[in-house]
Amino acid sequence: MDRNQPNQLLSEIKQFASFSVAEQRFIRRSLDVGLNRSDAVECWARNPSEAALIKEQARRYRIIKLIRTCIPDDESMEATECFLAPLITMSVADLSEGRLVSFEAYRFLYERVVGPEVRPWLLSAFCAAASMPSIHPELRKQLVESIPLQAVVVAGWSLRTPLFYPEWVDKIAEAVS
Repeated sequence: MDRNQPNQLLSEIKQFASFSVAEQRFIRRSLDVGLNRSDAVECWARNPSEAALIKEQARRYRIIKLIRTCIPDDESMEATECFLAPLITMSVADLSEGRLVSFEAYRFLYERVVGPEVRPWLLSAFCAAASMPSIHPELRKQLVESIPLQAVVVAGWSLRTPLFYPEWVDKIAEAVS
């Protein structure tokens, strides 16, 4: 075991804890949908409207396999054609739900649901998706303002695999003594 793994794991847990409750819920739900971890509708839907949103998300997330296979090895424009359009399309749909309101929460989700190889492309996809006309102007402003300067000026991206994949936690009934 890499001796840095406990620090990395703790860092990822702390980052997840810094997200809003809505972002945390959306990330866990999206990981269930995108990684086929459980019946997301049964686990996450609180009403028929949410069930429909989750089913639509599952339909959209079928494209993740294509996105993974098309992640470019280099930065040439030709290599990005089959990759960026579906990534942006999926991103627009996720952002338009209004539950991911920061670049960091978006990055946290997408580096897990798509894979760590997508990291160099996430800022581009996020900026494109956040600026689409289908995103409400107030949300668009909030999303763009959430981009940290460090993400804009980074010279390279790590390809390390995330360690923390948050999941649904069942409530445990309190024992009455």
